[in-house]
Amino acid sequence: MCRRRATQATSGVNVQPPSLPVRSQRRQQAFALRSERGLSERGLNHWLHSTNRGSPMSRHAIHLRLVISLPVAVCSLLAVATAALAEAPPGDDKSLKTRALEMGAKLLQGNAPPARMDIYLVGFHPMKDHPDQQMEAHHYCQQVNQDFAQCVLFDGNGSDAKLTGIEYIISEKLFDSLPEDERDYWHPHNGEILSGQLVAPGIPGPAEHALMKDKMNSYGKTWHVWHTGAMGEPGAALPLGPPMLAWSFNRDGEAKPGLVERRDEQVGIDTAEKRRERTDLQSLAKPQAGVDALRSAFPDATPIPGVVDRNTAAAAPAAGSR
Repeated sequence: MCRRRATQATSGVNVQPPSLPVRSQRRQQAFALRSERGLSERGLNHWLHSTNRGSPMSRHAIHLRLVISLPVAVCSLLAVATAALAEAPPGDDKSLKTRALEMGAKLLQGNAPPARMDIYLVGFHPMKDHPDQQMEAHHYCQQVNQDFAQCVLFDGNGSDAKLTGIEYIISEKLFDSLPEDERDYWHPHNGEILSGQLVAPGIPGPAEHALMKDKMNSYGKTWHVWHTGAMGEPGAALPLGPPMLAWSFNRDGEAKPGLVERRDEQVGIDTAEKRRERTDLQSLAKPQAGVDALRSAFPDATPIPGVVDRNTAAAAPAAGSR
C-alpha cells in the first residue's frame, strides 16, 4: 500500500525521498506491534512502559522519542516524496574536484546537528507583512527539551528540496516569559493544529495525535529567506531580499484556494479528517496571542472552534460586566 501511495503522490516526478536513519530495531518493533495488534495510543503507551522498566527515561519521553525517530522512515517517506517548487538555482555543474571533496567530507566529517532533526512536520506559512504570500513548509525539527524545538524549513522533501527558512518552537510557559515587544514575532499554533493543517506524515495516527497534543498552546518564530514559489506563482531563482517574518493561519478561509488541497493530494492525507480527529484537543486550547494578527487581511475568514485571541478573550468579560 505504501508503494502504491508513493506512486500516486509522485506521478511524473522523479524525486528520491531523503534517507534518515531508523534509530533502532526496538522502536520499529513498537510501531509494528501497534499496527499488527491494533493498539490504541493508550495501549502503545502501556506496552512501552511495561517493556522499558528500569530505563531512566519517562514513559512520555520514550513515547516522544519513538514519535520523533520514525516520522520519515519507510512508509512515510515512500508516501510523501514531494518535489521542490522552483527551478534549480543558476550555476555550473559541480566539478569533479567538488564531487571528490563532497565524497571525502561525507566519509570523514560528522553531521551531528542535522542528524538530530528527526521530527518531520508539514504545514503552511503566510508572511506576516504580506499575508497574500503563502507557502507550504516542510519542517525538520529537533526537540531540544520539553519547551523548545528548532527546525529547518524546506519547500519539499525530495533530494532537490531548497532550504527556505528556520523556525523555533516554544511552549506557552516560555512565551509568557518573553518581553512584550518580542512576542510580536511569535505566531500561535492552535489554529494550525485544530484545523488539521499541521501534519506529521507517515507516523501512526495515535503517535501523531500525541505529538499534536504536546504542541497545543505553543508558539513559533519563523523566518523565510527564499520564496521558491507556490500555487503557480513564480519563485525566485536565488534567495533575494531581507528575511520575512512568517505567521500562521488562524481562521478558515485565510489559505489560498487549492493550497491545502494540493498538499493533501501529494502527501496522501485528508486535512478535514485530521480536523475531526483532533476535536478532543479543543478542550486544551487556551486563548493565544497573535490569533487576530491577520484578521484585517482576510475579512471574510471565519473562526476555527477553540482558536481565540488573548485580547478578545480578555475583553469579553470586561464587556459583559458593563
